[in-house]
Amino acid sequence: MSSRNDADTISRREFLKRGFGIMAGAALFHLCGNLAWPLRALGETSETKARARSVIQIWMWGGPSHLDTFDPKPSAGRDYCGPLDKDIPTNVSGIRINAALPLLAAHADKYSIIRSMTHGINAHETASYVMQTGRQPGGRLVYPCMGAVVSFFKGYDHGYKGLIPPYIVLTQPQGRFSEAGFLGPKYKPFATGGNPAQKRFEVSGIVAEGFTDKRQEERRALLHSLDSLGQAMPENGAFKKMDECEENAYSLILGEERKVFDLSLEDEKLRDKYGRNTFGQSCLAARRLVERGVPWVTINYRGWDSHKQHFESMRRNLPELDAGMSALLGDLKERGLLDSTIVLWGGEFGRSPRVQWEAPWNGGRTHYGKCFTWVVAGGGFKGGRIVGASDARGEEVAGRPVYPRDLIGSVYELMGIDPEGPLPNPHGEDIKVMPATGDGGRLKEIM
Repeated sequence: MSSRNDADTISRREFLKRGFGIMAGAALFHLCGNLAWPLRALGETSETKARARSVIQIWMWGGPSHLDTFDPKPSAGRDYCGPLDKDIPTNVSGIRINAALPLLAAHADKYSIIRSMTHGINAHETASYVMQTGRQPGGRLVYPCMGAVVSFFKGYDHGYKGLIPPYIVLTQPQGRFSEAGFLGPKYKPFATGGNPAQKRFEVSGIVAEGFTDKRQEERRALLHSLDSLGQAMPENGAFKKMDECEENAYSLILGEERKVFDLSLEDEKLRDKYGRNTFGQSCLAARRLVERGVPWVTINYRGWDSHKQHFESMRRNLPELDAGMSALLGDLKERGLLDSTIVLWGGEFGRSPRVQWEAPWNGGRTHYGKCFTWVVAGGGFKGGRIVGASDARGEEVAGRPVYPRDLIGSVYELMGIDPEGPLPNPHGEDIKVMPATGDGGRLKEIM
């Protein structure tokens, strides 16, 4: 093959890339099982009994304010609360959340609130890395994030059979950190693109906008007619692998599996309940994906990096969050999926408790990694509990600090992944799935 004139021919892989115009590189890595270094040859982690099958991570890109959501401080005054200065009771005695979240207040029995998350980092990139990996920055290794680790231990190398990739992001890549780290591109997420709130959810990583099934089939036929090299060497092992990859890709493009992204199949009233916006319909798409057995789904919910005019942004964001997340929790419960699905809500840090009223912020909140909130539900996490506490103004951890490694190790344990087991890596080093826990340890009180 190397002796042929590159100007006269291109490889079959290039045909797949150029001729289809439909498959993203990430999808091909997931659908072709041997395109990464051989992790299994390095040994596998010991597994514990799994209580959860899937995770839906609601990633609050930019960092949400704990005071405006699940840790309100109405007595702190205007300089801390602004106009969001009221709390309301929930359906669990003693738990109160911000009055801007009335629908979520009715589901407090399904989730627990961690009010003492801390890592002390105020930079987006570094904080995102720490919250997604449980590792401190620096050093020569770039560690994989939660979704990639779960994709490895619960994906194709360990019995996952679905054509839908085991690690999905709705809808845009998260960025700010290397999701797969040293595990490599096979374990990167498949970002759908598109907008599920539109009439037709065009999953740009799978189907190019405006392409009909007939046109897809015609392009496939053209590819085969031009592939004289493949026809001349039908028993070539590399070509056989690419044929298998192509068949899997087209099964996802034109087969039953693609219907998982067709939200028009859902009841219109249920879609209204989730909210006819990108976040709400992403929550609905996430439920459909875990229903199909996808191990990890991240909803990348942008719009929370509110340095300026924070409260104007919250007037839009909080009702969307309230409707979408509450519908998701209720829907999972009604379908018998909540016991096997972990729901994680949180960002790389929180927002500063004290409001910056002065120009140019005009009522903004800045980054705050000293004390913030995450919410966990389902998959073995108990509902209706509070873990830790912040002080009267939400500025300091007042009890039971929870570090990223504590939370992440708890998620792994519920997924049946031994946090203290080995994490295979291309360097052959002795690395554990998760480093030693902090002073408080894993979240045993809500597991």
